[in-house]
Amino acid sequence: MSVEIRPVLTRRELRKFVLFPEKLYRHNPYYVPPLVFDQMDTLDQEKGAAQEFCDSALYMAYKDGEPVGRVAAIVNHLANKQWNHKEVRFGWYDFVEDPEVAKALMDKVYEFGRKHGMESVVGPLGFTDFDPEGMLVEGFDRMGTMPLIYNYPYYNDYLAEMGFEKDADWVELHIQVPTVMPERWPRLSEIIQKRTNVHMRELTRSYVRKEKYGEKIFALINTCYKNLYNFTVLPDHMAKKYLDFYLSVLDLKFVSMVENENNELIAFGITMPSLIKALQKSRGKLFPIGWWYLAKSMFIKREGGAELLLIGVHPDYQNTGVNSLLFMDMFRKYNEAGIKWCETNAILETNTKNANQFREFEHEQKKRRRSYIKKLEY
Repeated sequence: MSVEIRPVLTRRELRKFVLFPEKLYRHNPYYVPPLVFDQMDTLDQEKGAAQEFCDSALYMAYKDGEPVGRVAAIVNHLANKQWNHKEVRFGWYDFVEDPEVAKALMDKVYEFGRKHGMESVVGPLGFTDFDPEGMLVEGFDRMGTMPLIYNYPYYNDYLAEMGFEKDADWVELHIQVPTVMPERWPRLSEIIQKRTNVHMRELTRSYVRKEKYGEKIFALINTCYKNLYNFTVLPDHMAKKYLDFYLSVLDLKFVSMVENENNELIAFGITMPSLIKALQKSRGKLFPIGWWYLAKSMFIKREGGAELLLIGVHPDYQNTGVNSLLFMDMFRKYNEAGIKWCETNAILETNTKNANQFREFEHEQKKRRRSYIKKLEY
C-alpha cells in the first residue's frame, strides 16, 4: 500500500505526532524520551511560543492505517531575515526504515517551502535554538540526552539518497568530573574575580523573580550566541515563555552566574543533574508516576551525571578567565553532590573556542550530529 500523508490538525492528532517515537524507539536502549507536555506546548500551532514569527505545518505518514512517520515543516521568518536567506526547515523527522516514507514526508516539506517562496531546505532544526536540532551521525551506541535528538543510522542514508549535503556539524563531549578539586582553585578563583572585578551570584527563586533573571539570561544568550550557525535572535518578551519554565524546574544549586561590579550578568552556566534514566522509566510522561522518577533523580538519588545545557560569557569578558570561574564553581558543586561526569550540549565543530574550554579536563568526543541542506527545486 502507498504512503498516505495527513496534516496534524487536532489536539488528539498532535499527541499522536508527539508520541510516535515511542513506537519507533520503544526497545532501543539509547533513546531518551522528551517530556511529552513540553513537546505538546512547543508544537501547538496556536499556542506555541514561536508561532508569532514562524509559519509551520505538521504531517504524519500512514501505511495500512498505521502511523509510520512524522515531520514538521517550518519557516522561521526572523532567522531568514537575520541570515539573509530563504530556508524552510524540517524538524521532528522520524520514520520507519522505508525510503518511500522518508521521501513522502520530505515532499510535504518541499511543498510547504515552495508555498512560502523558500530557496532551500535545511534541518533537522526546530523553531528556535531551544528546540532539538542536528541529526545524529556518530554515537548511535551512546546514551542520548534530554535536549538532543536520537535517530537511527538509516536516516542519514535516506537524506543522502535524496540529495542532501552537510551544512553544519556539532560535537558532544563527555567529561569526567575531577574526583579531587585542585588545591589551587579557590585561590585562582579569588585572583580572577579580583582582576576582572566580577563576583559569583548564588540564585534563589525569590531573587530570580525579583530581579527578572530570566530576562537577564535571555539577553545574554542573544549576545553570546547571535553569530552562531542559524541562531535566532529572539525578542525580549520571548524570555518569559522559554526561560521561566526552565528556571522553575531547575535545581538552582547547579546554575552558576557571574556578575560584574554593576551587578550586570556577564556569564552563565546552566546545568542540571542527568534525568536520562528517569525519562526512560517515565517514557516522558508525568502521570501516573513519571513525576516521581523525575523528582527522585533531581533531588533524592541522582543518576551520577549532569548535563551542561547552556554556557556563555559576554564577548567583553572572554579570554579573561571568567569561563574558568564557571567551571570551578560547577565542578565543585558536582563533586559535593557525587556527580561523576557531565555531558555538553551540542557544540559547533567550528566553535573551537567553546570546545577548548574543556581541554584541561579528561574528556572524549561522544557524539556528532549534522544539519543537512538541499536546494529547493521548482
